[in-house]
Amino acid sequence: MVNKNLQLATIGGGCFWCTEAIFQEIKGVEKVVSGYSGGTVPGHPTYREICSGLTGHAEVIQITFDANIISFEEILVIFMTTHDPTTLNKQGADVGTQYRSVIFYHDNEQKATAEKVIKEVSKYYDAAIVTEVSPLEVFYKAEDSHQNYYRNNKEQGYCSFVITPKLSKLRKLFADRLK
Repeated sequence: MVNKNLQLATIGGGCFWCTEAIFQEIKGVEKVVSGYSGGTVPGHPTYREICSGLTGHAEVIQITFDANIISFEEILVIFMTTHDPTTLNKQGADVGTQYRSVIFYHDNEQKATAEKVIKEVSKYYDAAIVTEVSPLEVFYKAEDSHQNYYRNNKEQGYCSFVITPKLSKLRKLFADRLK
């Protein structure tokens, strides 16, 4: 029997379809769930409400990972290098607070790790990193149609033109971390 050390990470780097596709390929990642977090409107939000930008929620993913295989720090390094953490409320053509770069920490150790990683990777960017670091208060799972989106819709235009190039970058930079 394998002794797993399962932990959670909750991050948002623009469209959750992109970040979900990236982390589904990483060794040690057990599960990736697309969802919403960080807003102020009560109740379980819908995708349509999130897209309005009025809920305050960000599109995020919640990663269940085996810390015996991959650390939270390694997850954050992959996260910080596979999206643009220097653009406020924007990733590519996706604009709005729902597309912000954010790390929702689950405990003080994750908060300290997030701050450390941001400081370390900031020297590789010309612009300042604007990634928000906030405590996770609640995570809402997105509708089923948003789960495994890239795997189920590879031929869709957004997937071909936005997600596939991000996956190519991932495969080049982190070949040793892939499943």
